Amino acid sequence: MSALAPQPFPVLLQRFFVQRLIQQQHVTSCTVAAYRDSFRLLLGFAHRRLQKRPSDLSLEDLNASFILDFLEHLEVDRHNSIRSRNARLAAIRSFMEYVSFEEPSALALAQSVLAIPMKRFEQPLVGFLSREHMEAVLAAPDGHTWTGQRDRVMLATLYNTGTRVSELINMRVSDLTLEPTAWVRIRGKGRKERSVPLWASTAQELKRWLRQYPRASEEPLFPGRSGAPLTRIGFTERLKLAVKAAAQQYPELAKRRIFPHMVRHSVAMHMLQSGVDITVIALWLGHESPVTTHRYIEADLEMKDRALKALQAPSCAPVRYRPKDDVLRFLQGL
Repeated sequence: MSALAPQPFPVLLQRFFVQRLIQQQHVTSCTVAAYRDSFRLLLGFAHRRLQKRPSDLSLEDLNASFILDFLEHLEVDRHNSIRSRNARLAAIRSFMEYVSFEEPSALALAQSVLAIPMKRFEQPLVGFLSREHMEAVLAAPDGHTWTGQRDRVMLATLYNTGTRVSELINMRVSDLTLEPTAWVRIRGKGRKERSVPLWASTAQELKRWLRQYPRASEEPLFPGRSGAPLTRIGFTERLKLAVKAAAQQYPELAKRRIFPHMVRHSVAMHMLQSGVDITVIALWLGHESPVTTHRYIEADLEMKDRALKALQAPSCAPVRYRPKDDVLRFLQGL
């Protein structure tokens, strides 16, 4: 390859992952995995559409028209949500931004792809569980089995801390401090860490759990049967089992789609209903900005109803017109 020849697409893609993402930006493994999955889908689509293997693709193949077709394929054929579509586009735009600096000859192509906008979507109301439903789910796992004991203490920790699932399953034994004050260190998105205190009841369950099944400090706090950290899918399945058991007491739970992040929503709503300041909730949940936390206010109809009752309705009494005295005297003289 001559000095003026453009760099091939496979070389640029490999350098994007190895040099830009891992070495220069030092992104998390979760980000690398998300970008990898996006390009797996893109390369598979290119193979079917263009009849080219990934090693044979060129940058010119990934023009704006092709990327738009790929995004439509995600929504129409794969039935991905707009959020997922935008996440895939974000990975592609990040690569094209890298290309615009590394390969100036492809600048026009990169700019045309970077001009593809993110698609807007409706922001649904935040779903959450009531205190009664949440307590039923927490008590649902069978405490007589190893998995049931783990699920009980795991769900109790999730509700206490309001963590994301990725944060929960990556907790290590060393992240836990039980004496003299109980708290847990949480490694959040973007390598941001925060500390969250634990209720006495949660601390007691964790002490009992570690006493019955002791592990080294660097081992996962909530492992699977193999001893490795529980996966997202594994946690979701355990939550579904708990909800199914709780539905025997509250049949309405069986009609709802309850996912792991809804527990996090429920923690925020219950704190908000208890009068906790929204900025404290944002710190508790690890939100980068309290603006994210404001979504929970929109969902709380009980708070809105209390505000409506506190605000008196305007008087509906008819207003009587009182003419001035000189007008009255004029009318009387007629």
